[in-house]
Amino acid sequence: MKKILLSLGVAIALQNLSAQEITLDKIYSGYYRGKGIAGITSMKNGENYLVIEQGGIAKYSYKNSQKEGNIVDGQFESYEFSDDESKILLLKERQPIYRHSFLGKFEVKDLKSGKIISVNEGKPVQEPRFSPDASKLAFIADNNLFFQDLNSGKITQITTDGKKNSIINGLADWVYEEEFGHARQYEWTKNSDAIVFIKSDESQVPEIYIPIYGKTLYPTEMRYKYPKAGEKNSVVSAQLYRLDSGKTMPLNLGSFKNYYIPNVFQTAKPDEMVLITSERIQNASDVLKVNTKTGAVQKLFTETDDKWIDTDSPTLEFLEDDSFLWGSERDGHRHLYWYDKDGKLKKQVTKGNWEVTDYYGYNPKSKEIYVQTTEKGSINKVVSKINIENGKSQLISNTEGNNSANFSKNYNYFIETSSSVSKPYTFVLKDGNGKIVKELQNNNDQLQKLQADNFAVKEFITIPNNAGDQMNAWIIKPKNFDPNKKYPLFMFQYSGPGSQQVSNSWDQGNTLWFNHLVQKGYIVACVDGRGTGYKGAQYKKVTYMNLGKYEIEDQITAAKWFGNQSYIDKSRIGMFGWSFGGYMTSLAMTKGADVFKAGIAVAPVTNWRYYDSVYTERFMRTPQENADGYDKNSPTEYSKLLKGKLLLIHGTADDNVHFQNSMEFSEALIQNKKQFDFMAYPDKNHGINGGQTRPQLYQKMTDFILNNL
Repeated sequence: MKKILLSLGVAIALQNLSAQEITLDKIYSGYYRGKGIAGITSMKNGENYLVIEQGGIAKYSYKNSQKEGNIVDGQFESYEFSDDESKILLLKERQPIYRHSFLGKFEVKDLKSGKIISVNEGKPVQEPRFSPDASKLAFIADNNLFFQDLNSGKITQITTDGKKNSIINGLADWVYEEEFGHARQYEWTKNSDAIVFIKSDESQVPEIYIPIYGKTLYPTEMRYKYPKAGEKNSVVSAQLYRLDSGKTMPLNLGSFKNYYIPNVFQTAKPDEMVLITSERIQNASDVLKVNTKTGAVQKLFTETDDKWIDTDSPTLEFLEDDSFLWGSERDGHRHLYWYDKDGKLKKQVTKGNWEVTDYYGYNPKSKEIYVQTTEKGSINKVVSKINIENGKSQLISNTEGNNSANFSKNYNYFIETSSSVSKPYTFVLKDGNGKIVKELQNNNDQLQKLQADNFAVKEFITIPNNAGDQMNAWIIKPKNFDPNKKYPLFMFQYSGPGSQQVSNSWDQGNTLWFNHLVQKGYIVACVDGRGTGYKGAQYKKVTYMNLGKYEIEDQITAAKWFGNQSYIDKSRIGMFGWSFGGYMTSLAMTKGADVFKAGIAVAPVTNWRYYDSVYTERFMRTPQENADGYDKNSPTEYSKLLKGKLLLIHGTADDNVHFQNSMEFSEALIQNKKQFDFMAYPDKNHGINGGQTRPQLYQKMTDFILNNL
């Protein structure tokens, strides 16, 4: 389960734009929308970078930030270079499927000859990928894996058994895509002579069906395979296809952990690949090296944890000598470890009471890695370079806020994207030591509009919980805040494992709505309790086997703490959350019924038995192993406790958290003679958007708060 980003809506009629307040009309017209830089990619020479602009893909100089023209003219949604930059893959049209997957129409442009090559004769494909020598392009169509010769145009079909809701080749099934975070399940060897791919047999996975109402006389149906907690998953296998023989052979993983195969990686050598595999309970992962000439498989090492491993976000980077860097939480914080080519640990590269949150690359000339970390506090993200041999570290970004980097290939330059709670996104070109070359773009106009409308900035505080932790929190107070007055409190949270809502970063989604509420006389606050991320493994993983138990305890504790402050009316405390946050709101209104007066639960899980296997079992194991963990943390078990006003919201075509969750919770409330409000959004998925949906939704939630809190 991933956090849903609550994006700005589509344009609606503007009224009274001169008013000095943040209104829903302004928010959903895009009046406050900020500017960005799309599709930043460094070119191989390290002296130029590309961005997507109106009219084409533009080429800029790092040295003077001047535009040198377009390498391709036209409108494209995305692009990808071949390794030698002789060709570029262009996405012209896309049709979304699930969170990451989509069908797309692609073309390849040969940048030397100018020739345009249509991919798969113009028919839609999924996950196209250049071979490293740029002579071929692999892709998936109808669950089968193909490659196309980019010189002759000849298409070779690698697999023939692909079938909807049955066999998938080189492509993730629904749960792999959602929880392991990517759709592509194949990789070329570095010498372009073989492909290693994952085959998934989902024929025994239970099927979910969702009615689609549309405007037809009879509703249609969406059916797909969805393994819920404790149910059968796809049977996966690793396959090796060699282009010289045209044959596919299964790789023998029988001696290793092989229930899940989330990742396929290239190494630094031409005839090797690496697989990352795990058993069902996800507390150990094997890192396996594959010889792509013989098909032999050997284990490099096993990563273990007494609770779980974040199998959805592994860090694995091979250096030029085939040694590699690996991310692990084994010392209590996420850090990088350096292994030799045979899987023997050389050293721990990073260490400290902070986390490595992103890895950008390695410069063999200086022996430095480039990483994003929380070394300046858990609510900040900064960028550093670290020498892997002597450990010398240098901070090269701002010291506060949320900072990320896009480096040139030679690491002489990077484009820093930075923001904070008080400053929208700024894009700055810097040299490799962090010295500013030029500011490329800021959002001062956006900030001025907000300030003119009395935008209130979040304040950071910490709140103690009952376990002795200091929980990160933010609070938004009215600009004319009166400490002698009592205000109603509206709490927002997400609270899912490893997530973070209390961050020193710009948010042009919900924070604008929260400001609208603040201007109506509310105080809005958010608390990251136990289970959330960036404060170490112990804080994050204390929720193991009891998802929801400690998280709601901390939210109730925080609400009581706020209620004891002189400026909060403790009889008027409400809560809002979406997805995992909706689950928490449902618990707040039942287990925390004596504390919370009103709550809005959007697309909530209401029983973890109904959610998918990979996510749920990572934190809970199966219902067969941990029945109490599932049932005693379900809001349906506490529906008889509801006292306050509850608004339950769900999209009927939610492929992620099924409508079934809200239906079961509703039935439990009904049978306990509890009154509540319910809003169903026809044919809307987990994001509940499209057309005028978001403006209507946020107006409804606003009215509910004004009337009930």
